[in-house]
Amino acid sequence: MKNNASALRFTILLVILARLGASAQTETRSDTDAIFPKGQRAPTRNFTGTVWVQQLIEPDSAFNIPVGYVTFEPGARSHWHSHAGGQVLLAMGGIGYYQEQGKSIQILRKGDAVKCPPNVPHWHGASPTVGFMQVAVTPNTTKGRVTWMKPVTDEEYTNIRK
Repeated sequence: MKNNASALRFTILLVILARLGASAQTETRSDTDAIFPKGQRAPTRNFTGTVWVQQLIEPDSAFNIPVGYVTFEPGARSHWHSHAGGQVLLAMGGIGYYQEQGKSIQILRKGDAVKCPPNVPHWHGASPTVGFMQVAVTPNTTKGRVTWMKPVTDEEYTNIRK
């Protein structure tokens, strides 16, 4: 019963975040339009370009589901990485890119959601000209939170197949 109540609270939080993002974000973000603060600059060892991360929910013994708000400035992107427990991305504003290894880049816009399968290398970030804001949900962290890999090359980043 306790797990059902926890799952319900978490689901309600995700719905609220998605609705706030849909109503408050525009493709050209200003700090006055932001739902959450930009947070701290992300480490350059895992990202290309300028990326900001605001941790919204820290994992604990009751919820091993960290939730973060990530702001990618135009042209910024993560390195290739994977999550042992998978990851969910909720597009909150701007134009984003998402790519799983061996597949084409997907364009993400406000309101889109992506399930990153467990242990599948992928990357995500902003388009070259428009920034991108996302909520990243990383479940099952007891299996491992993230494994970082090599940077996304400029050739990989600009290889959008129609």
